[in-house]
Amino acid sequence: MKSLKVVFLGTPEFAKTSLEAIHQSRHEVVGVVTVADKASGRGQKVNQSPVKIFAAEHHIPVFQPEKLRNPEFLEELRKLNADVFVVVAFRMMPKVLFEMPRMGTFNLHASLLPDYRGAAPINYAVINGEEKTGATTFFINEKIDEGNILLQEELDILPDENAGNLHDRLMEMGAGLVVKTLDGLADETIQERPQPQVEHPKNAYKIFKEDTKIQWDAPSGTVHQFILGMSPYPAAFTTLKIGDEEKGLKIFSGKYEHADHDKKAGTLDISKNRLSIYTQDGIYYPQELQLEGKKRMGVKDFLNGFRNFEHITMA
Repeated sequence: MKSLKVVFLGTPEFAKTSLEAIHQSRHEVVGVVTVADKASGRGQKVNQSPVKIFAAEHHIPVFQPEKLRNPEFLEELRKLNADVFVVVAFRMMPKVLFEMPRMGTFNLHASLLPDYRGAAPINYAVINGEEKTGATTFFINEKIDEGNILLQEELDILPDENAGNLHDRLMEMGAGLVVKTLDGLADETIQERPQPQVEHPKNAYKIFKEDTKIQWDAPSGTVHQFILGMSPYPAAFTTLKIGDEEKGLKIFSGKYEHADHDKKAGTLDISKNRLSIYTQDGIYYPQELQLEGKKRMGVKDFLNGFRNFEHITMA
């Protein structure tokens, strides 16, 4: 069986799992490209990406260019004489880079393309209440997530599954799909195909802070899926008014029920053990939450921190 020489480009844990799978396959990882080390936190500790840590542990050459068009970096990559580049959770690439290997560059994307092109496909699949998602490998071209498809695999989204759990399952499935794609390219058993033309594909735009605020005037099911789709990261939030002070409240999970009521959406009811928030057509009961400046906790522990509930309202 033919073995391919691979350069891998990626950064987070999602990418590291695919790198590990390639390393354990019949193919050879001859180099890794990842983000530059960054200092963060009070002590300005230097953090290395999961991909770099794995590569260093297995003596794989690592490249961390500030600019992907850097001539010296590009020349070093050419010297590796890779057959194919594999991209998982990396940044935008210039044409001079993705056209370098003789077999091209393919990407792993956590959706069934052409749906959910963009930065947050896992979040939006959950937010929109999809029953299925999946992963796609495709050749990179100059258009974002629009290259020819190599392989796809479906995955059922479980009831009440949040984006974090789905991320982990897609991470494992995607790693297997990457290796299958390399095997197929090596054995010449894959026939690439153009992405279907869809008039209104579902999008997965990058999520910003303002996108994570909960809209309580939506139906209960919509609120529930939104919270699951943002959990655990970046986390859906609402704003509480505690006395004269406003504080953000992240909500990670909960339950809901449909109920007739005459309350304004966003109205709070608080008892010793339960927090109730009225929606358009029912009530949402948060179970895991985190008040600004505090740690994540269950609703009972959260409510135990207050002696007087009457001075707490929705801002």
